[in-house]
Amino acid sequence: MSALSPSAEALAAQVTRFLDKVEAGDLVPGADSFGPLQENVPVVAALKNGETVGWVFLTSDYVSTTGYSGKPIHTLVGVDPSAVITGVRLVKHSEPIVLIGIPDSKIKAVTEGYAGLDLKAEAERGGSAHDLDIISGATVTIMVIDDSIVRSGLKVARALGLGGLAPEVAEQGPQLEIDFDKQEVSDWMTLTGDGSVRRMSLDVAQINEAFVEQGDERAIARPEPGPDTDTFIDLYVALADVPSIGLSLLGEAEYQNLKNRLKEGEHAILVMGRGRYSFKGSGYVRGGIFDRIQMIQHDVSARFFDKQQVRVGEILADGAPSFTEMDLFIIPADIGFDPARDFRLQLLVQRAVGPIDKVFLTFDLGYQLPQDYLKAIPVAAAPADPAAASAVSAGDQTVVEKLWVRIWKGRVFDVVVLGVAIGVLTLVFFFQMQVTKNERFTFWFRIGFLTFTLVWLGWMENAQLSVVNVLAFFSALTNEFSWDAFLMDPLVFLLWFSVAAALLFWGRGAYCGWLCPFGAMQELTNRIAKFFRVPQIEVPWGLHERLWPLKYMIFLGLFGLSLYSLDVAEHYAEVEPFKTAIILKFQRAWPFVLFAVALLVAGLFIERFYCRYLCPLGAALAIPARLRMFDWLKRYRECGNPCNRCAKECMVQAIHPEGNINPNECLNCLHCQVLYQHDQKCPVCIKKLAKRRKFEVQTGIRKPEKVAQSAEPIPAK
Repeated sequence: MSALSPSAEALAAQVTRFLDKVEAGDLVPGADSFGPLQENVPVVAALKNGETVGWVFLTSDYVSTTGYSGKPIHTLVGVDPSAVITGVRLVKHSEPIVLIGIPDSKIKAVTEGYAGLDLKAEAERGGSAHDLDIISGATVTIMVIDDSIVRSGLKVARALGLGGLAPEVAEQGPQLEIDFDKQEVSDWMTLTGDGSVRRMSLDVAQINEAFVEQGDERAIARPEPGPDTDTFIDLYVALADVPSIGLSLLGEAEYQNLKNRLKEGEHAILVMGRGRYSFKGSGYVRGGIFDRIQMIQHDVSARFFDKQQVRVGEILADGAPSFTEMDLFIIPADIGFDPARDFRLQLLVQRAVGPIDKVFLTFDLGYQLPQDYLKAIPVAAAPADPAAASAVSAGDQTVVEKLWVRIWKGRVFDVVVLGVAIGVLTLVFFFQMQVTKNERFTFWFRIGFLTFTLVWLGWMENAQLSVVNVLAFFSALTNEFSWDAFLMDPLVFLLWFSVAAALLFWGRGAYCGWLCPFGAMQELTNRIAKFFRVPQIEVPWGLHERLWPLKYMIFLGLFGLSLYSLDVAEHYAEVEPFKTAIILKFQRAWPFVLFAVALLVAGLFIERFYCRYLCPLGAALAIPARLRMFDWLKRYRECGNPCNRCAKECMVQAIHPEGNINPNECLNCLHCQVLYQHDQKCPVCIKKLAKRRKFEVQTGIRKPEKVAQSAEPIPAK
């Protein structure tokens, strides 16, 4: 079995992208240059006068380094021939918790402190031979960095044979897997007695003693209060997808629900706890990630997100105690978890030592699935021809490298939902005249669709496009372009694909007017403001047409910065409030929240204020939208002269006083098409209706008294 993870092999060339950000001597003291990328292992040699004095690798080439942002945290690490880390540099991240409130220099200082870490000792103690130095407010970020440095370092050291560490050899004897045919229901005493359920219990005295041994004076001065024998946490774990264990603990109905939820290759652990300390905490509410627990199995680990968690209402095994917390956590299929091997659940215990500062300790709850639940895997016949074996291996490698394919398979439901939504919207645009015949239906359909966009697409799925995506795409075109990076997020990719197609048909309005979560938030809040009769400000046309170029200037400024440095451009792209309002749901430092709220408040008085004047993404989409091949919005010759109703009712003032629609600014809300057919608001329709009724009276079809029809006044120019 390869010493590298599938994701590492798939991203083997990533390390070379970041070498120009550091000097060789910063990672391996004495080195003056980097060597070429190795063929079989994604590392480069650190050279001194042409001789190899160490090795350099990128953590994200080997293990998952995804943090709060949902993007990798890239860290370059140097290691010497004795398997000691010689230097570490944090070269790229998108962590919102780090970008605000906490100086980036503080995070980098902690990261660089891993120089001197002995990977041989980490191998002996399963990656826990060092103390964890966590920064309050950036717990998950630091833990991800720590985990990635240690686990990737062990993989590199074993792959290269550094410090006498040998590559992991597949266990001798028959390979084992879960025996799904064995389905016996047992009581709680049996499950805990045979090791099906493992326990770790810590009382107040043990916790206080552990902090004393750690030696932090601030933590020692704030001991856990109460009797020493009080339970601090009583923690249990079980591998819940094993039929006998799952049926015993969850019951038949809940176990069946779990089986239906699990995809091929996924497993689930059941974590149960009681006592003063919560193994879940509250951080997952803000960031969607459980920062107090992680599953570790040798060189692989899994930290759990809210989408991988399922609450359990009751433990059904006879004799089971009551718990305050019971949750299932899904172990992803792509990390290489083996249920037949031992693993541990690591618990992070924190103690507040100041208004915002905390000190942390970790405790491990080991687990080994009893052999009774396992069976031998039938050994497949090996190919007689070595060349054939090599071909099979190469074929397997091709499959493994398509990580994005597995991601798409895991999000089939989300892709289908978004695909249906885009399909419905496409039909609405193609048959817009039929849809907009009924003003009330059009209004409520739009409100419903915008609510879907904000709640599901934005807040739940975080599928908010950004100008950063545009800048990254142009940057990729000038470097080594790869579709794999863009295919990693199915919903974002599907949105961009639909936007590209829509630009040729309808312009930028298909996205900006219907599929942008922040745009939907602006419009919905403005609708609420109108309901409560908040006065609306109509920007004078002369000022309006001088303000809308601002967004193009902002976009060009960001584009110019991206040519110099994409990282710098991403920093200044905070002019977009999308991350604050949609991705992080306003859980950021107050300056960012204040900025986003200020834009929304402005939108209460000037509809779609941000979209009109400041949005660089809208500007970026408007430029290629000039290539659109069709003009779908119907107009009369009388539009603009004498009637000006559509221009006055356009929510973003995209209609010029003379009547023509500016496609760069139009959001395709279809309100002008409602007015186009409205026989009580459009003067042309009113005249046509009057003529038809007059003809009906003259021919005797209609009685004269029914001709009179009240109509709204025609707005003056």
